[in-house]
Amino acid sequence: MDATEEERADAWFHALSDRTRRDILRRVLAGEHSVSTLAASYDMSFAAVQKHVAVLEKAGLLTKRRQGREALASGDVAAVRSVAGMLAELESLWRGRIARIDELIATPQSHPQQTPAPHHPQKD
Repeated sequence: MDATEEERADAWFHALSDRTRRDILRRVLAGEHSVSTLAASYDMSFAAVQKHVAVLEKAGLLTKRRQGREALASGDVAAVRSVAGMLAELESLWRGRIARIDELIATPQSHPQQTPAPHHPQKD
């Protein structure tokens, strides 16, 4: 991964590390919602919900558009698929490592008798 991809991954994982943001993302992936409608669903201030939406937007997981006085938020399905793809790659890597460990454990290892190396006196 290059530096830009790493920064994007950091933003995704930061955004998804919060329960409220994950819930907001679920809602906006199901359909467009105004930020004020989203805010009414949580026991926190409108400003706090706006901040959560801003983190998701900065991470590229949702987009906002204005319609009159309302800010409407929609989930970015392509970005979520990118996150899923990254996680699938990591899972594949670890599954491969686990499979290799399983193979090593299952393969009987013959341990040859260790014999001391022959002693060769130095010639001066």
